[in-house]
Amino acid sequence: MIVALAGRRIDSAEAKEPRFPVSNIETVRTRVRAVLQEKGATALVSSAACGADLIALSEAGQLGLRRRVILPTERRRFRETSVTDRPGEWGPLYDQILDAVEAAGDLVVLQNRPDDDAYSAANCAILDEALALAKAVQKPAAALLVWDGVSRGDHDLTEEFGVEARKQGLEVIEVRTI
Repeated sequence: MIVALAGRRIDSAEAKEPRFPVSNIETVRTRVRAVLQEKGATALVSSAACGADLIALSEAGQLGLRRRVILPTERRRFRETSVTDRPGEWGPLYDQILDAVEAAGDLVVLQNRPDDDAYSAANCAILDEALALAKAVQKPAAALLVWDGVSRGDHDLTEEFGVEARKQGLEVIEVRTI
């Protein structure tokens, strides 16, 4: 199975409402690994933000799965705005994973877009890449949402990812961060 993933980033230090607290990292890691194993995943397609993305990419690497990473902006900028801006030591893990993914030819950096559209475009590209890869290797694809299960309202990118995955007929699997 080819798994397309989107999910919550680690909560900021100022978060008023917990969505993915640092204290839940190991629980989420265990849950994501279990889903990848239970579904017989052979590849993971995601972005590489702190939290759900990097946890899943790390687990996929340990399981020997192919990892395809879609970044909405160039690598350095994404690291600054979506990786190292939250609590935790995410930068070294990001660098290690992206070095390996880039060496394997599986890093995709989208063309520059206005910031408001870049992350939505990345979500669409993740789904498109997963479906294309599934077709190429003649395996099914599924979407994995790693989140608290509660919409943040308009422009909740994780929720939008799930909605789009369902529109495309994908099985949607949810892993809770809370």
